[in-house]
Amino acid sequence: MVTPRIFLTRAVERLFALFGRGLVVSMTVITIIGLSVTMAVILFINSSAPTTITITSGPKGSVFQNTAEKYKKILAREGVSVKILPSEGSIDNLKKLSDPKVAVDVGFVLGGELAGVKTNNLVSLGSISYQPLMVFYRGTPKALLSGFKGQRLDIGPEGSGTHSLALALLKLNGIEPGGDTVLVNSVTGDAVQELLDNRIDAIFVMGDSTSTTLLRQLLHTPDIHLFSFAQADGYVRRIPYLNKLELPMGALDFGKNIPADNTYLVGPTVELIARSDLHPALSDLLLDAAREVHGTPGVFKKRGEFPTPVAHEIPISPDASRYYTSGKSFLYRTFPFWLAGLVARALAVIVPIALLLIPALKMAPAIYRWRIESSIHRWYRVLLDLESDAFKHVDDPKRREELLRRLDHIESTVSKITVPAAFGDLLYGLRGHIAFVRRRLMARSGSLHGVTHQTSSDRPAPDDETDDRA
Repeated sequence: MVTPRIFLTRAVERLFALFGRGLVVSMTVITIIGLSVTMAVILFINSSAPTTITITSGPKGSVFQNTAEKYKKILAREGVSVKILPSEGSIDNLKKLSDPKVAVDVGFVLGGELAGVKTNNLVSLGSISYQPLMVFYRGTPKALLSGFKGQRLDIGPEGSGTHSLALALLKLNGIEPGGDTVLVNSVTGDAVQELLDNRIDAIFVMGDSTSTTLLRQLLHTPDIHLFSFAQADGYVRRIPYLNKLELPMGALDFGKNIPADNTYLVGPTVELIARSDLHPALSDLLLDAAREVHGTPGVFKKRGEFPTPVAHEIPISPDASRYYTSGKSFLYRTFPFWLAGLVARALAVIVPIALLLIPALKMAPAIYRWRIESSIHRWYRVLLDLESDAFKHVDDPKRREELLRRLDHIESTVSKITVPAAFGDLLYGLRGHIAFVRRRLMARSGSLHGVTHQTSSDRPAPDDETDDRA
């Protein structure tokens, strides 16, 4: 029975016989060094994926904060703990992400203006949902935003996406800070109460900074109207990052018919923004969570519409692009994310090194063959010089004897050369050529000796002939 040890020993012996001990050892050393360097680079760069991530969300009770809580539960299944960092809303999230002093990895940001924030260290993982702007007001129904001119408007706290978008929309209608319209930047909860108490005329709210409980309260309060953007198509044309959203009649409460009519809203998409150094494994996990949370159908979205690789000013990350194109890789589908991330990083380093090692391994046999051939072929120059020297001194017996001794030395040295079986023809060829030169030298020496002998025997020929004649 052939044991693994015997099989391995025979395999090594066969390799030595075919390629020579030097070549096999060289190739083995090259491979081991390459793998060692690869693993060292991997361990140095990133031995494993992080197990903790920080998400900047929004105020307590906001849509953003609730979404972060859902992500936290999903990522916990993969062994990743999520720290949720409260904020004032979208713009505040963007500022935190762009500030390297703030320990945060990812956050929810409304698509649109960057508010002068530097984003060169940020990437987008794509859009995850629509975020409609809702305007609640008292009084007679209004068809245009310009109808709020001269009234008391709460446009949300500074640092929220609501505040920025409200200013942009009001400006298009000739309403700006400093005019006869009072623009208030109060906290959302206080604004709702002030609207209910008739201390302000309208409030602008979005899910990034408003509690969903307060939104439901406003929708179910008599005498409070939800503004319908009759000019929604025009706003979408003027502000590219906005989307026209339709809230069908009765969609929120069929029994009470809320809303009472088809209502048109406008709003940007919510993007999942991350630091550019976010680990690829975490990027995949976040997009998996986004697909689970936002992939279901809703009032403003179809099934599977989100997440989607739609971004605005901040570019989509390469890892997110790969995810949207081909989904999770085999490694991430099969192994735990930390192990898959390590293997993926290993492959990312091994493949380039392999591209360098493969040509090197292919060249190794050629280099080794050249080395063996050169060790044999150099004796041909010695042999040629010796043969040429022999026929220059053909009449000098001492010189010929010296050349024969040199030839003996060459033959003795060559006989000690050890080569693999694959190169045996070269060695035997050289030894055959040495014998050929020896035969020529010996033949030439014998020919000259024969001539001398014949000349000396010619001298008594006349006596012999005389005897014969006698």
